[in-house]
Amino acid sequence: MNQTVLVLGGGVGGVVTAVELRKKLPGGHRIVLIDREERHVFAPSLLWLMTGARTAANISRPLDRLSRRGIEVVRGAITSIDPANRRVEVNGRAFEGDHLVISLGADFTPEVIPGLADTGHNFCTLEGAESLRDALPAFRSGRLVLMTAAPAYKCPAAPYEAAMLLEHDCRRRGVREQVAIALYAAEPGPMGVAGPDMSASVRQMIESKGIAYHPEHQVTKVDAASRRLTFANGATAEFDLLVHVPPIRAPQVVRDAGLTAESGWVTVARHTMETSFQGVYAIGDVTGIPLKLGKPLPKAGVFAHAEAEVVAANIVRAVTGKGKPARFDGHGGCFVETGDGKAGFGKGDFYAEPVPVVRMRPPGRRWHWGKVAFEKVWLRQWF
Repeated sequence: MNQTVLVLGGGVGGVVTAVELRKKLPGGHRIVLIDREERHVFAPSLLWLMTGARTAANISRPLDRLSRRGIEVVRGAITSIDPANRRVEVNGRAFEGDHLVISLGADFTPEVIPGLADTGHNFCTLEGAESLRDALPAFRSGRLVLMTAAPAYKCPAAPYEAAMLLEHDCRRRGVREQVAIALYAAEPGPMGVAGPDMSASVRQMIESKGIAYHPEHQVTKVDAASRRLTFANGATAEFDLLVHVPPIRAPQVVRDAGLTAESGWVTVARHTMETSFQGVYAIGDVTGIPLKLGKPLPKAGVFAHAEAEVVAANIVRAVTGKGKPARFDGHGGCFVETGDGKAGFGKGDFYAEPVPVVRMRPPGRRWHWGKVAFEKVWLRQWF
C-alpha cells in the first residue's frame, strides 16, 4: 500500500528529508513538503549578504523547483498540527500522512525585549541582512554594537562571525579607526557548548581584532531614541549602529499542538529524532536535545541536515522493510568566518561526555574557500 510522508518546513532539514525520501522510496509513495515561504534561503550565506558579497538571488532557490524531483510542494501557513493522527491544516486544507516530519525551525521574538523589535538589524533573516547591507555605506564613524539578546540563539558561531566580518568591512571601507566595535553576549563565553578550548579560541579571534567582548550581559531594554542598551546587571551601552540576534522560541503552531516540553522545544529521542507520537519526528531548531554538560545541542543547519538523513533513512526502512536502522551520533562541524578571506573550522562530537569534544582548525584561506565551495555544492545538490 502506498504511503504519504508530510514534511513541515522548507529549511535545511525539511529539504534534505524530502529529497532523500523521494530518491529512496518508490514513486507511488507521496512526499509532501509544506512551507509558508516561496523560497529556501541558505542561511549560512546571510553573513556574506550583509556585507554585500552576495545577493538574495545568489543564496536562495524556489521551493517549487523540488516538484521536478517528484515532491509535492504546498505553499501556505500551517494553522494546526494533530500529531496523534499525523494531520495538519494549511490555509483551511487538510493533509494526513502515515509519517510526519516537523522541521519548522525557531521563530524570532524580538518583541519580548522592550524596544528591540523597532531598533537595529537582525542579520539572521534575509530582510534584516539586506537592511544592514544597505545601512553600512553611510556608517563611517561611531559605535557599532553587536548583541545576542538571549543565551539561546540560532547558530552559535554566527554573532562572532558577524562581528569579525563587519570589522573587516570597516577596514575595507577605510573607516576602522573611526569605528569602535563591541559585542555584548548574554552567554558566559563564545560557543560554550563546544567546550572551553573552542570558546577560548573564538574569544581570542574576536579580541585580536580590537573588538571589545562583554559576556554575561543580558539585555532588558533597548531605547531607540537615546540609542542605549540596558542590561540586567545594571550596565548600559550606547550605540550608533545596532546589530542583533533576537530571542527565539518554537513556532506557535508547534506549541499549540502540545509538542513542546518544559524546555519550550520538542523532545525527541536523541539518536532517531522520534517524538512521543508514533510516526512523528522532529528535526533541527524546533527540537531541544539536552547534553551532559547542561546545555542543549546547538541549533545549527549542520545538525538539521544530519538528523534529516537519519529520519529519511528510518522512514524508508519503515515503509519498505529494507535497510538498517540509522542513528544520529551528535557529530557536526562549522566554518567560522574571520574576515580577510579567511575562516576557521570547528568539528567534533557534541554527544561526547562529560563535555563535547570539538577541535578548532586555525583560520586560513583554505577554510574560507571550503565554505564558498560548500555553499555552491549544497544549493546545486539539493535543488
